[in-house]
Amino acid sequence: MVLLIPETAAAFMLAFARVGTLVMLLPGIGEQLLSPRVRLAFAILLTIVVFPAVRPLVESGLSPDATLSLLLGEILVGLVIGLSVRMIVGALQTAGTIVAQQMGLGFAMSVDPTMGGQQAAVGNLITLLAIVLIFATDLHHLAIAAIRASYDMLPPGGLPEAGDVARLGIAAAARGFSLAVQISAPFIVFGILFNLGLGVLSRLMPQLPVFFIALPATILGGALVLLVVITLMMSVFLEDLRAFLAMVSGL
Repeated sequence: MVLLIPETAAAFMLAFARVGTLVMLLPGIGEQLLSPRVRLAFAILLTIVVFPAVRPLVESGLSPDATLSLLLGEILVGLVIGLSVRMIVGALQTAGTIVAQQMGLGFAMSVDPTMGGQQAAVGNLITLLAIVLIFATDLHHLAIAAIRASYDMLPPGGLPEAGDVARLGIAAAARGFSLAVQISAPFIVFGILFNLGLGVLSRLMPQLPVFFIALPATILGGALVLLVVITLMMSVFLEDLRAFLAMVSGL
């Protein structure tokens, strides 16, 4: 019994290293808008919930000499998986920047409440709406299941293989950029057609002040397009995020 308590404490510390790192990066939960104490409390609570299921996997490779290596490995695994999910969510800011440029609102910047810094106001709107929908559609349950399933995909055992980390990171980055283009595709088409129409109009009526007409018309037309396709944009994002979490969790 004397040896059991330090082993259990070490196993819990290793589980918390991965779960805590993941919680700090998960969308909705790991945002800077939330207090660090709230995020820490949630990470500890989630570790307590997950620990009984992952305890055999964590304790199987536990040894006094390899504890530090296991701890660094668990933090790295949490960073890799958390940043992979964050890349998918980051596609919304990329798409928002593209949408803002096509709407003529690229100069309209505001503070990003999720990650900090200045971002396009349209991107912040899309990101906040997506975070609300993640909780409304219970996708955060799938994210918690993915945390548990990460022990089957990348079991504790020191530092993960560099090839596995590179493949997961490249796949997440490619998926994020592809998702950003898919979400902003209607606005790319709108921008091309609108600018083409303005070019034809300026040729037909050289005396018309196209520049003074173009900006308000672009904003109005872009707002109408956003109103029409916002539901489809969020559906594409949620389905892609669901597919990625299902791939990680094996569900």
